[in-house]
Amino acid sequence: MNRNTRRRKGQASGPVRPEGVSRRESASARSCRAEAIVRRLREAYPDSQCSLDFASPFQLVIATILSAQCTDKRVNIVTPELFRRWPDAAALAGATQRDLEAVIRSTGFFRAKAKSLHGCAQALVDRHGGEVPQTIEELVRLPGVGRKTANVVLGTAFGIASGVVVDTHVGRISRRLGLTRAADAVRAERDLVRVLPRDHWIAFSHRLIELGRGVCSARRPVCDDCSLLDLCPRVGVKVPGSR
Repeated sequence: MNRNTRRRKGQASGPVRPEGVSRRESASARSCRAEAIVRRLREAYPDSQCSLDFASPFQLVIATILSAQCTDKRVNIVTPELFRRWPDAAALAGATQRDLEAVIRSTGFFRAKAKSLHGCAQALVDRHGGEVPQTIEELVRLPGVGRKTANVVLGTAFGIASGVVVDTHVGRISRRLGLTRAADAVRAERDLVRVLPRDHWIAFSHRLIELGRGVCSARRPVCDDCSLLDLCPRVGVKVPGSR
């Protein structure tokens, strides 16, 4: 059986591209499709929000640092004791490395994370009077805080749309949706802010994360259950019968 025969029998080597998603999509068409994706996500996940538990911007900074290479569920188990012992930046800055490590050990990479938490708290005290700054430039200068963490804090704690949070779920699904080709989070964010309406930057990430956890998983996405199926070219997704 030759290659053309296999394709006629539905065994094409690439993903199935739904009608309405052009293989050579223009920038304007991609923006229009992105807006349709935003509307569909809003309908499917109207109440999506950050899954980390926090009571202040300071707590959100710390919880987000801990969430690196760790589930939000595990972080939420650890932070009540962490914040009971060190409720603010001044208190955390006075903690010992050993005590911090003992409390956060189950989140993984606990030595590096303890160092980042202590350094972040000390920097907040020294530079900002213990308060969390509200600009991305100031946030990313804090130890342990990268662009992703800064976007999480600004968007979730302050309602400031500084950018799009790109975690593993957002990056993976955005590539499948054909909204970016970038594997690098910073480049992927640049692509997303070009096509997404700014007033949806914050909610978009929360909703895509919920989609990723429940439907569009890394290994076995359940495409038939996805509200975005007709808008998604499924870039890189293997379909039944493909090779």
